Amino acid sequence: MGQEDSATRAARDVVVVFSRLRRRLRAVSQAEDLTPSQASVLSRLATDGPTTASALAGAEHVRPQSMAATLAGLDERALLQRRPDPGDGRRQLITLTRAGQQWVAGRRQAKEEWLVRALQDRCTERERRLVIEAMAVLEDLSQS
Repeated sequence: MGQEDSATRAARDVVVVFSRLRRRLRAVSQAEDLTPSQASVLSRLATDGPTTASALAGAEHVRPQSMAATLAGLDERALLQRRPDPGDGRRQLITLTRAGQQWVAGRRQAKEEWLVRALQDRCTERERRLVIEAMAVLEDLSQS
């Protein structure tokens, strides 16, 4: 297998495996009481911090009306709060409430616990070390 062939195969394998792993982790942490859109918004707020509804709509690639419905559902569950934007009093910044932060933390913990168990139960120590090495290579690629 030539260099180009191995690069093509590696690229294809990485995309396929990460896609499968992402779906599996999503299934492990999926809360039955929230939609995937609501879960995505909570995760985005936890990662990116306070933002506006229009910025969230753009980041999530949905119409502002769809985002308004998503946010209304999260408001009902008291998972987010709105406050005036100090730079523009006409806008509101959306942030997570304590309950929203706890929800995100719980989902992240569920994902990590599943992955730890899977790595412990299904991989040898050598394989786990290979995963660590491969992640370092992929991290370097993601920085370029």
